[in-house]
Amino acid sequence: MKLWGDRFGKESSEEAFQFSASLPFDRRLWKHDIRGSVAHAGMLGKCGIIPQAEAEQIIAGLKQIETDIQTALDRNEDPFDPQSEDIHTEIERKLTEKIGEVAGRLHTARSRNDQVALDLRLYLRDACDEIGKSLIRLQEALIAQAESHLKTETILPGYTHRQHAQPVLLSHHLLAYFWKFQRDRDRVCDCRRRINVSPLGAAALAGTSYPIDPALTAAELEFPCAFDNSMDAVSDRDFAVEFLAVAATCMSHLSSLAGELVLWSSAEFGFVILDDAWCTGSSIMPQKRNPDIAELVNGKAGRVLGHLVGLVSLLKGLPLTYNRDLQEDKEAVFDSHNTLCGSLGVMAGMLQNAAFQSGQMLEAVKASPFLAATEVADYLAKKRVPFRQAHSLTAKIVRSCEEKKKSLADLSLEEWKKFSPLFDADIEELLEVGAVVKAKASPGGTAPQEVTKAIMKAKQVMQAPREG
Repeated sequence: MKLWGDRFGKESSEEAFQFSASLPFDRRLWKHDIRGSVAHAGMLGKCGIIPQAEAEQIIAGLKQIETDIQTALDRNEDPFDPQSEDIHTEIERKLTEKIGEVAGRLHTARSRNDQVALDLRLYLRDACDEIGKSLIRLQEALIAQAESHLKTETILPGYTHRQHAQPVLLSHHLLAYFWKFQRDRDRVCDCRRRINVSPLGAAALAGTSYPIDPALTAAELEFPCAFDNSMDAVSDRDFAVEFLAVAATCMSHLSSLAGELVLWSSAEFGFVILDDAWCTGSSIMPQKRNPDIAELVNGKAGRVLGHLVGLVSLLKGLPLTYNRDLQEDKEAVFDSHNTLCGSLGVMAGMLQNAAFQSGQMLEAVKASPFLAATEVADYLAKKRVPFRQAHSLTAKIVRSCEEKKKSLADLSLEEWKKFSPLFDADIEELLEVGAVVKAKASPGGTAPQEVTKAIMKAKQVMQAPREG
């Protein structure tokens, strides 16, 4: 079925139809399309544009179609006719079969241009809500692990440039990801606010001569407002670009976390053992426990970023208003939504059951000879040595230790005093790993008391109401 066929003297070629049909992917908009049509029919009746009785007949037919489609899907049956070019055409075809010619009144004062923009906004609004819930589950897993390892004060090397830098609590490390995902939640909510504008009533591009009430349909569909400019309403895909940008940013954070889990689960690190449920084996090497799920999350981040770049490239230079190019937005949006929600789900499950190896982490800390070097420089600075001089002297101490194959902890007090008479016996206590961590008691630091505060704040943030 086509909604425009009478304009032409011949049918589209089968090749052209198959090339341009969007039903294979926009079928997932069926619920949103029906919901929008119910609201539109209700408005047509209330505004006297079509008889109220016919509006009610259309609404009843649409609700029955919704039931029929859901029943078929529950039975693993395909409820859609592949000869319909898109989901909008398919729903109208079904409605015509069910209630006859009255179905033709539904499209009064409406175009597929504002219809598809509406469907996509409704879909993305729901997608944002789903992503928000998935992020919460992941954040809860991070908090649970952080709390558990705060009790034992699990310490590991902190890294810069992939090199040992300073010792930190594992809890502090995990909470760094909590705040990344918190910003992702903020971005999802912020993005949702701009998605949450009804385009219904813009028609093809110029509005309509019918006495419609866009505010009525907006309220019915739980939008806080309707569009301001009909041309902008049907051409705007900023909201889709923004959604993909949010998704790509979140996937980047997931990729970092997944990459660390892959690295940490290797024999060279041994910092974490991933549960069997989140690993796979080898077809040839019987001993293998491969972190495939984490690796896939890492890989899929590039996929979502690609969708973002693709959509921005698609929109660049498009003249107003609707162009068929915009059909290409949906697969990018749908796949990014699927990929992000799937990645959030598996990462939450993986973290809930991850066994972080505190003993192996502590061994790595103790085997690192210069993790406390910053503390040595600070020690001198607190004794009125300008920090740059303290830094320079500490660097010389490190170089001397390297030449003698010693760690800072191996130095005797006599050796310390050869570098500076300011060193006293308390330098040895300062170099103890736990003391180094506890010394970082500045706000937001890795000291246990600060991490305790951070966990409390994280829990409060999780419980705070959100707008979007």
